[in-house]
Amino acid sequence: MTRQFLLTSLSCVAIANATLFAAERPNILFIFTDDHAPHAIGAYGGWLKGVNPTPNIDKLAAEGMLFQNSFCTNSICGPSRAVIQTGKHSHLNGFMSNGNKFNGDQQTFPKLLQKAGYATAMLGKWHLGTDPQGFDYWKVLPGQGDYYNPAFQGPKGREVIEGYCTDIVTDMALDWLKENVGGERPFMLMCQHKAPHRTWMPALRHLSLYDDVEIPEPATLFDDYADNASPARFHEMGIDGHLNLVADCFGPKLANWNPTGKSMDRSGIRNKQKMTPEQLSTWDAAFEPKNNELRKLKLTGKELVRWKYHRYIRNYLRCIKGVDESVGRMVRFLKENGLDDNTIVIYSSDQGFYLGDHGWFDKRWMYEESLKMPLIVKWPGVTKPGSVNRDLVQNLDYAETFLEVAGARIPADMQGKSLTPLLKGESQSDWRKSIYYHYYEYPSVHMVAGHNGIRTDRYKLIRFYQFDEWELYDLKKDPDELQNEYNNPDYADVIKTLTKDLEQLRQHYKDDSDMKVMPKKWQQQFREAG
Repeated sequence: MTRQFLLTSLSCVAIANATLFAAERPNILFIFTDDHAPHAIGAYGGWLKGVNPTPNIDKLAAEGMLFQNSFCTNSICGPSRAVIQTGKHSHLNGFMSNGNKFNGDQQTFPKLLQKAGYATAMLGKWHLGTDPQGFDYWKVLPGQGDYYNPAFQGPKGREVIEGYCTDIVTDMALDWLKENVGGERPFMLMCQHKAPHRTWMPALRHLSLYDDVEIPEPATLFDDYADNASPARFHEMGIDGHLNLVADCFGPKLANWNPTGKSMDRSGIRNKQKMTPEQLSTWDAAFEPKNNELRKLKLTGKELVRWKYHRYIRNYLRCIKGVDESVGRMVRFLKENGLDDNTIVIYSSDQGFYLGDHGWFDKRWMYEESLKMPLIVKWPGVTKPGSVNRDLVQNLDYAETFLEVAGARIPADMQGKSLTPLLKGESQSDWRKSIYYHYYEYPSVHMVAGHNGIRTDRYKLIRFYQFDEWELYDLKKDPDELQNEYNNPDYADVIKTLTKDLEQLRQHYKDDSDMKVMPKKWQQQFREAG
């Protein structure tokens, strides 16, 4: 046997093994939305379950695993996405607040998947302020993007596409799949939607959806924050005082309409100005009769709050309906093209959201409604259909999971843990017993004070460090977090242990960011401004 023959034979074996390995590695379809609260997903239950807004997502859960205790590290759009890209907390990846710009030159999981032989694509909402890196193909919404006739940015420049954003992103994702599946490389596609982000503009076909459905109110719609630390009382995210009747609800300009308001978002008003005449005519035909009814009712006080809540929640759920239809289209494509058995499908969102809970909309707080994020994973042949996991997991774990699934090395400096053992149904006795959280963006939109905290399976300790105030919740006894137990002597030992554990977590995750208490006079000024 000659040396040349031996080398040629070994080379052929290596190529054959690499091709076989590529065939065995699953494709990854990562569907991601913005502000989709778990309790607005039928499979998660909750007080909106009866509305049934998500039959396709529910089916995904029935065919895979639903993570019951899935949390974010920093409940706000851009930072959550940066954590997913890097597998590192905000203070290490450099994207702590929405005003930051992501350093795309740093290590990210798409770059590592590319090196591992994956074809990668990113379509839809990016929201990290710099061009995506690590993708063979990308086309993203500039900033928040528009619901109607949105602009998209790609390597070749910007283009405006007529239509509804959720549908357009889905179309682009399917087009990319049609052109790129069937080759030697497995794929990782990130299909990321703007919906259901503020200001909740549904597709034209859904404008009257749920009109005849009685949607319940959350039990805490009129929470007075009597037992919270003071920051909760100085927010700018209330259904009552901050959800704008016209800009957010597309309601009529009543005498008490505030055209400016605090933490106001005029993006919906601007987007309506970009609608085609046909789009605008259909929109007005759906909303104007209902707005005329409100003009006649002359509601005030709690009854006006309820009207705003019901307009808001219906539009929010209508936006989700478009997303759910997108999930159905994507899953059907996989099945129709023989990709279903070898494709992992993940559904998630950047954080939870307030659907009138505690009288709020938006996110940011470490309270359950915004801390929790949906996570549903279908992995055919690996994950048991209809399974529910209750371990404490975070968006910090996504990058590591994708890498292990791909057979790629997980860098030692990533801070999360691969979810692959959990997806395989393997018991993990050494799994984390608590999670770490840190929100930074204050003073800013919605005026949510900076805070960090720890959550275990039962307790949650929150420190609003700028105001030197604390909260403790016993989630077993008080799942709605209405009773702050921090000054309750019965919980003294729990507080002592959690305070120590919080500091250990802060050090473990190398969080050396500034957490100083503000001078008293500054605290008062910020409270008065709120």
